[in-house]
Amino acid sequence: MSGKTNVTQQNITETLELNYMPYAMSVIISRAIPEIDGFKPSHRKLLYTMYKMGLLNSGRVKSADVVGQTMRLNPHGDGAIYETLVRLTRGNDALLHPFIDSKGNFGKQYSRDMAYAASRYTEVKLDAICAEIFKDIDKDSVDFVDNYNGTTKEPLLFPTTFPNVLVTPNQGIAVGMASNICSFNLQEVCAATIAYIKNPDASLLELLKAPDFSTGGQLIYNQKDIEQIYQTGRGSVKVRAKYRHDKKQSLIEIYEIPYTTTVEVIIDKIVMLVKSGKIKDVIDVRDETDLNGLKIAIDIRRNTDPDMLMHKLYSLTSLSDTFSCNFNILVDSKPRTMGVYETLSEWLKFRTSCLRRQFAFDIAKKTEKLHLLEGLAKVLLDIDRAIKIIRETEDERRVIPNLCTGFSIDEIQADYICEIKLRNLNREYLLNRVNEHDELVRDIEKLKDLVSNDKKIHEVICSQLKEISKKYGKPRRTEIITEDKVVTVAEHEFIEDYSLKLFLTAHNYFKKISLVSLRSASEQNLKDDDTVIQELEATNKSDLLLFSNKCNVYKSKVHELNDCKASSLGEYLTNLLGLEEDEKIIYMANTISYKGYMIFAFENGKAAKILMDSYATKVNRKKLVNAYSDKSPLIFAEHILTDSEYFAMRDTDKASIFNTSMLPESATKNYLGVQVYTLKKNSSLTKIIPLNKINVEDAEYYRTDKIPSSGHFINERDKNNNLF
Repeated sequence: MSGKTNVTQQNITETLELNYMPYAMSVIISRAIPEIDGFKPSHRKLLYTMYKMGLLNSGRVKSADVVGQTMRLNPHGDGAIYETLVRLTRGNDALLHPFIDSKGNFGKQYSRDMAYAASRYTEVKLDAICAEIFKDIDKDSVDFVDNYNGTTKEPLLFPTTFPNVLVTPNQGIAVGMASNICSFNLQEVCAATIAYIKNPDASLLELLKAPDFSTGGQLIYNQKDIEQIYQTGRGSVKVRAKYRHDKKQSLIEIYEIPYTTTVEVIIDKIVMLVKSGKIKDVIDVRDETDLNGLKIAIDIRRNTDPDMLMHKLYSLTSLSDTFSCNFNILVDSKPRTMGVYETLSEWLKFRTSCLRRQFAFDIAKKTEKLHLLEGLAKVLLDIDRAIKIIRETEDERRVIPNLCTGFSIDEIQADYICEIKLRNLNREYLLNRVNEHDELVRDIEKLKDLVSNDKKIHEVICSQLKEISKKYGKPRRTEIITEDKVVTVAEHEFIEDYSLKLFLTAHNYFKKISLVSLRSASEQNLKDDDTVIQELEATNKSDLLLFSNKCNVYKSKVHELNDCKASSLGEYLTNLLGLEEDEKIIYMANTISYKGYMIFAFENGKAAKILMDSYATKVNRKKLVNAYSDKSPLIFAEHILTDSEYFAMRDTDKASIFNTSMLPESATKNYLGVQVYTLKKNSSLTKIIPLNKINVEDAEYYRTDKIPSSGHFINERDKNNNLF
């Protein structure tokens, strides 16, 4: 039985708008991006739960209890909640100022493999600094909303008394955007905020010097980079590890690392460098982190320069790393990328609003109490009459109305008077209430003045910041060093340099043998019928150019090729370079500076002089095509540094000596060249030999001062001497 499939066409933009956009906005606003108080919703739900549990001024409780209670506000599961809790603890070392005082194993921010214990084994409570996070939260200083099921209320933001958004590092990946905020030293942030409040146009560089990370290390200071972060909220800072050298034990101890890496990543990279031969001064590397803190121990050879080795490791591993800043912060539920100055401005607006709401709350409460005391004051004028009214009222429900009528007060005031205990109707109590009345009047006037005056609110903020800095401030953990103190090590300095010889065979085998190895055993082991066609002296830091019969040149770094012994067959170039089946390497050249020329000679009597730097490339390309001309078969190739003389033979009967200075230089690799020999029909240029490698009786007989040359017949003695 066949059925019909109903196909409904949908507009993709409408589908995205209806289904995807709500999800994207939820991730941005309610999950991944921190708000101006420096917290994400997951942080806020957890800390507020602990606050309501009374963990600010009590002993520790099991983490599992906190996780369970938090699920009333955060329904995402206990695993996610506990991971959030772990990062906020003292034990994890992820924050300069942790919010949770912890007991037990919470792992370490600088370790990838050090797992935290289960929530049933660890204990937590709120750290003392949380008093500044929740200060006056119960005085309507921030908005509260229903939780996910409407059974309780939770705050939208915390009324933080300091710019926590700059003190607590935050990283989040939303949909189409991300946030990566570095941490700053609390004392510096407070000082910079005070300075900004007093003068928004002031430069903060002297007060807020640079980011500060909980893992310490050294920050390489670049003023332009710091200014860019402060102005735009984007940029990066370089941080590197700190180390000490133990001469007696030939040991390097790394005890602080960049915030962005882990101990395991560093050790794995060092091991890889040692195995690949790029670092040869390291004997052993191990993780010796213990209760005293982080430590990576590196055993080195006796004669190793520890500083130079560390500079190499800085360049080759994450011991030196970059923290990329992206200050993407939610302001009024809208993501904004802001610099430090703009962030302080928005935090100041937020904090001013919190204080104004708090003062308004205090005014309302004090006004309510003042209203009660004003009613009491009227009654105190004739307390005996008040007692008489109460005694003579037969119906209890008429006591308050009768008092209201008798003293011209309202029901609230009358109810307050009725609740006063009989024993409090003494002189001392009544005088205290009168004095309290006067004090309330003064307090309300002061608070009203504050509410209407931003400048005075700012003074309150500055006063609080000074107190916080004094009470909770800590010295910088990340040391600041200037760029001039950073030693830059060029890449070639990482390479061990030594003299060696390179061998190329007719069957496409290649050998790289150190001179030390050759001195101990120099007899070459080759395959049957194979011969060495070229032998070249080189150093381990040179570049190797391998020219093939297909007009290609293959480039390699000599230090990247494996050393071998004369007794081995060497590397098979077809496999090593990925050559075609019928492709062979016919010539090799080595160079460091790409100075000099490549000389190519062809059967058609032409020769080309190509600048060697034509083969230099900015990127590390392994293969260059059209390395020389393919218009005529190649009979000779050689790399020269200065112009040289060559013995050029036509067939086997005539020869000419020419100097390469006669050849024009060319930067085009496949240049056809110029005619150096005049050839007759059916004749060809058959051999080119450097003049210093043959023995001729009279060089002037063959030498020419112009090209092309028709050459001279080779005399018999020269033929016999050189076996032409």
